[in-house]
Amino acid sequence: MNYTLTKPCDQCPFLIGSGFTARSLDAHSSGEFACHKTCTLDEDGDGTYQPRKKSPHCAGALIYLEKREKPHQMMRICARLGMYDPSKLDMLAPVR
Repeated sequence: MNYTLTKPCDQCPFLIGSGFTARSLDAHSSGEFACHKTCTLDEDGDGTYQPRKKSPHCAGALIYLEKREKPHQMMRICARLGMYDPSKLDMLAPVR
């Protein structure tokens, strides 16, 4: 997973008014969470998304975590390795 997205998409579950609860957003953001637009629906019909090999991390989730000063471990590792730059995130995006 890469950390190149800087702005949430217009259908991001982390946007204010998306209808997702704080509890579900906390669960989704607890680890790597691929942008749903780059995933495929699981073929068994349960409606879950499966990330592709090169799916980027959801920018909304990154912003959500950075606003709370709670980046997950992989975010911190990628930042130290120069693979993620939190200063490039659009922190003015309407993310919860």
